[in-house]
Amino acid sequence: MRPFFIAGLWSAIFLFAPALLAAQVQGGLYTAQPPDQPATASDTARVTVLGVVRNADTGEPLARALVRIEGDADTGALTNGEGHFEIPGVPAGPQIFRVVKPGFRDRPYAAEEPSLQADGPAHSVLVAAQMPELAFTLAPNCAIRGHIALSTGDPADGITVNLLKQVVRSGRAVWAQVTTTRTNGDGAYRFGGLPDGVYALYTQPALESEPAVSAVAAGSVANIARSGYPSLFYPDARDFAGAARIRLSAGQQAEANFSLTLEPFYPVTVLASSHSDASGAGKASQQGGYTAIVMDASGHLLPYTAQYDEGTHSLQANLPDGTYELVVRGFQRPQIAGNSFIVGGKDFRRTDAVAGSAQFTVGGHAINGLRVQLSPPQVATIRMRYEHNPDNPNGIAFPGNSAAEFVNLNIDPADGIPQNSFESIWSMDNGPDTITMTAQPGSYWLSALLPRRSLCAGPITAAGLNLARDPLALSLSTAPPPIDLTLRDDCATLALTLPGVLAAFLPGEEPFYTVYVVADFDTFQDVPPMTVHPSSGPTLTLDGLTPGSYHVYTFDAPVHLEYRNPAVLAALPNPGQQVTLSPGGTSNLMLEVPEH
Repeated sequence: MRPFFIAGLWSAIFLFAPALLAAQVQGGLYTAQPPDQPATASDTARVTVLGVVRNADTGEPLARALVRIEGDADTGALTNGEGHFEIPGVPAGPQIFRVVKPGFRDRPYAAEEPSLQADGPAHSVLVAAQMPELAFTLAPNCAIRGHIALSTGDPADGITVNLLKQVVRSGRAVWAQVTTTRTNGDGAYRFGGLPDGVYALYTQPALESEPAVSAVAAGSVANIARSGYPSLFYPDARDFAGAARIRLSAGQQAEANFSLTLEPFYPVTVLASSHSDASGAGKASQQGGYTAIVMDASGHLLPYTAQYDEGTHSLQANLPDGTYELVVRGFQRPQIAGNSFIVGGKDFRRTDAVAGSAQFTVGGHAINGLRVQLSPPQVATIRMRYEHNPDNPNGIAFPGNSAAEFVNLNIDPADGIPQNSFESIWSMDNGPDTITMTAQPGSYWLSALLPRRSLCAGPITAAGLNLARDPLALSLSTAPPPIDLTLRDDCATLALTLPGVLAAFLPGEEPFYTVYVVADFDTFQDVPPMTVHPSSGPTLTLDGLTPGSYHVYTFDAPVHLEYRNPAVLAALPNPGQQVTLSPGGTSNLMLEVPEH
């Protein structure tokens, strides 16, 4: 996710609570009503806990898996050859269990991030005398390994390989950077500890004996071709569109080998000039600097680097034969005024930022003096529309001091290699009823968090384009049509309740359920996956929902659901429960919990 004026990632992850005493959840979309706590044995009672650990995919028992109680390093046991464990002297009452085995991972979190998380939510157990045996499962990790062969026959030592993973974010499948590794002296590489999923691989470009990013000789314009190995998307594509999708599950070990061919890299020298600077290397260049990214002819990011050299006031890159687009951005120093955006709680500022791009083809010779004309980038304008319900005495007075009081927008690349927030979003400004931004050219999904629980989302459109279903295209030369974003204050409330037989926290492992509340209408507002379990309370209350029809999907395990994809929803074995929310009203729904 690419938040552009909220500190850090906003996607709420309502996870299995480590604290077993129910608590009122504050500041979120929902509250959990505390259940009546069952009577438990005294703190002095001790119980022997028995159980088994199995392979989640095959059902086979797992030997030498460590089962321990969180917070007590001395309380735990290894499973035997049949996967059984026994832990004596465990205090009766609520306990948190962790299960660990090298090469395996526990259940995941319901909300997905690209990092290779080793541990998911812990297991909550109500320890009591004569409790049933515990049954835990661990899923085997997957791996991708391979070998890189060079056309020269030399060992491919130190070649960087990048790993991408398809993740579900805000209900959509998007690509995320996971990690990188380097080949060893034999040209071999390996990515281990991978969860089930879809992956793609590519190599970083490399010049002979050094990375391709070390191509600029300070204070001079390079004009000599050098040999190197172009970036390659597995198995043999020059761009991401041709990359193979590697699907892994159930502990699969995939092999992905590369063959890299040595070929000339030609220097490309770029001089940038603004409309207000006819010389192309005037005061703006001397007082500031430039950044640039290299894209393919379709506008997708490539892993080549263009470096700015202050000595020549030029951008220089080394590129193999091909057709490229160079996107250049210039800014002045000091960076203390002008547009800004917030990432990770920090305010990034640019003064008089300008941008431009140029397409060119490298075909067997150097390119010197390529000029890129810079001008202020086109601005995307999001206009806030407010629908006030006159019957609502608690309605919000609009407009406010800043649109950020009411909505935090997030951006995700709709295709191609993902970029970091500070690379894709250049500037942002919040007015009383508008949000303006400039961004790296590309195609993006918009989603939003509404900080005020009294507000909910209406449609988001741009000249008839429904941005809840279609990505927003941004370019340097053409501003998108004004984007209308509707907020309303007649929000509805939905109370979700566990069936009575499941509402009590009984001895043994506590079940928990992942719940998705999915609108049947188009909306840019995201309702993150939630977890319901007896110790959190039998009722989960969601407020700030847009009135309309919804489907509620309940799973007995964490699920990464691409809920904005109708085909994915249609393929679910359970059609979900439909509920209609009235403006300003409260609806109740008893969850239909699937059997394990």
